[in-house]
Amino acid sequence: MSRSVLLQLARDSIAEVLEAQRTIDRSALLEEHPLLAEPIFSTVNLYLDKKLRGSSSSDDSCPSLLEGIVKNAKKAAFEDKNFTPISTSEYLDCEVEILLDTPDGVISQRDKSIISDKKTPKL
Repeated sequence: MSRSVLLQLARDSIAEVLEAQRTIDRSALLEEHPLLAEPIFSTVNLYLDKKLRGSSSSDDSCPSLLEGIVKNAKKAAFEDKNFTPISTSEYLDCEVEILLDTPDGVISQRDKSIISDKKTPKL
């Protein structure tokens, strides 16, 4: 199963910082997914071992859903005052949750870690 566009955007935003290079093609995303241009408030939460590891929510400075996800993912990973900045190994093992505040209510998506230390036992 493939990761949703929003969850992939959040992961790519964090990876940009860890890899110290810009990789997100904003104009291509906006062309392919016009909803990303809408002013939808979002929250990005990171979880490590089922415990909150970082969180950030949109404010009035985010003009679009795309910019809100990018900004919130980076702030949750590297600027949450309750945690040290996330490491690469924590990033690979963390779960990402996105909450969207829509007129119809809150929509939530959650993504499992990229790698899992739980190995399937051999029989």
